[in-house]
Amino acid sequence: MQKKTVRKYKRGDVGIKSVEEFLDELTLDDMFSKFMAYKKTEGLAPRTINEYYQHFVNIKEFLGNEKTNKNITLEDFQEYIGYMLNEKELAPMTVNIRVRTMRAFIRYCYKKGFVNEPIHEDFKPIKTPEDTLESFTPDEIKRLLSVIDEKLYTGFRDKVIIFVLLDTLVRISELVEMKRSNVDFKEGVIKLESMGTKSRKAREVPISTKTVKLLKEYMKETEDFYDDHLFLTYDGHQINQATVRINLRDYGRKAGISNKRVSPHTFRHTGALFYVMNGGDPFSLQKILGHSDMSMTRRYIQMTDTDVKRQHNSFSPINNIFGK
Repeated sequence: MQKKTVRKYKRGDVGIKSVEEFLDELTLDDMFSKFMAYKKTEGLAPRTINEYYQHFVNIKEFLGNEKTNKNITLEDFQEYIGYMLNEKELAPMTVNIRVRTMRAFIRYCYKKGFVNEPIHEDFKPIKTPEDTLESFTPDEIKRLLSVIDEKLYTGFRDKVIIFVLLDTLVRISELVEMKRSNVDFKEGVIKLESMGTKSRKAREVPISTKTVKLLKEYMKETEDFYDDHLFLTYDGHQINQATVRINLRDYGRKAGISNKRVSPHTFRHTGALFYVMNGGDPFSLQKILGHSDMSMTRRYIQMTDTDVKRQHNSFSPINNIFGK
């Protein structure tokens, strides 16, 4: 038998990769695993972490499994944006959430040297109309409440949920994480724990006398359940976001509200707008909403021309000086 004393192939020959070349070629999964290991050190909320994974699954389904750091291009992301808008027909705001996740991912890869070009700088969130935030009128809120059957436990619970959403301006994710122990009737506030808020910062949200009264009645109704969460299903378990969304949507249909979304976020917009129109200042509103940036708060208090006219009649400097 002939002995093999000399290598047939040398480093650099066609078909043979050097150690450096092998380590330098990373799949999207490889890079994303490193990215998420880094993101998990930032103390992000579990739902935020889950959103990162879901957004990655979405783009992987579009790009396939053949992409690596060597062949990923700007055109891949531009085509993905077009796909989401034109074929999936996703709302621009939904598209932008996914785009921001991918930009953060590719920015990390560029800083780590996994990709050579800063392609994240050239695919950006798309422009969306400024005036897209909807709000309810007082009449629409009354119509919604009128179709709820308060004789049922679930109906009464949903009425209380609507009052809490409007009064505290909380996000749906914050609402479902509220605990009975977070409600302070003496101080008239609900304390939001840091693990349950988007900003990961604890805050207190005030509640009005009417909401206090309803909450006391509701908490007495649920005191025989063993779960400390505030809002519970009929069998005593923590209610989830999807259930709240579906119930509100169904009440909207029964109330004949078809020109706008009946959703938890619409109640948040509505409460913020009413807060300012009733004399509240934007700085306390920012704190209640849990915004770190006033520019976001400003989007929540967009007014119609009629709203502006009504406010002007109440607060006009001329009327204040000379009387109406």
